[in-house]
Amino acid sequence: MKVVLFCGGLGMRIRDYSDNIPKPMVPIGYRPIMWHVMKYYAHFGHNDFVLCLGYRADVIKRYFLDYEECLSNDFVLSGDGRAAEPLKTDITDWRITFCDTGINASIGERLRAVRRHLDGEAEFLANYSDGLTDCPLDDVVEYHRRMDVTATFMAVTPNVSYHFVQSDADGYVHNIEAASNMGLRINGGGFVLRNEIFDELHPKEDLVTDALPRLMAQHRVAAFRYDGFWASMDTFKDKQSLDEMHSAGNAPWEVWERDGDPRPEAVGA
Repeated sequence: MKVVLFCGGLGMRIRDYSDNIPKPMVPIGYRPIMWHVMKYYAHFGHNDFVLCLGYRADVIKRYFLDYEECLSNDFVLSGDGRAAEPLKTDITDWRITFCDTGINASIGERLRAVRRHLDGEAEFLANYSDGLTDCPLDDVVEYHRRMDVTATFMAVTPNVSYHFVQSDADGYVHNIEAASNMGLRINGGGFVLRNEIFDELHPKEDLVTDALPRLMAQHRVAAFRYDGFWASMDTFKDKQSLDEMHSAGNAPWEVWERDGDPRPEAVGA
């Protein structure tokens, strides 16, 4: 299936790092986070990408135009330094469509802007390009088809350290609890969408706040509940945490590095 990546936002909450580059190009290790997202999808056999570009689209285009496999992988140098042979490759079998979808467009507007590139696709995948997971993607697709819905998204526990507070009208607190203990879930991205989504996505509308509620009323939206690893990069602190995992060799989202390992647990909603 084709994979639509929404990578045109400004990333305001991490602007202390990304003043000059778009958020999807903020690196984890020495590769941008969107590379990690794309590598995840390619691992499951989905390597035809449609990039919805916006802010600093030129930076994303230049990264891939100048991509050197030898800079990202081990290689052998021979011929007096004139010949470099990578020992493995990353993106040689990827197909990437670059589409400028506007600086201030919503997710829904960006999706509508690339509709022509999805003609003939009965269903496709989509993601925000700033969230990482080890979720078994094949299970999400199978669940989506079994539920027979127009849209499915991954529902995860928020990776925040905040405490939720409940108080009465007079201000007296009667409950305070960590977010991770409240059984709450958020939209973690990882969409599976039928092409018929465009019938419900009208001009100037957003995907999640406009189109999905109409589909929900018709029981055409499903949530794939996942309790394994998921993390988004919204702040500089998030980036530091992901960098630390990557540096320590403990990056759960790098599913392509552990072929043959047991797959993590997932629970369908």
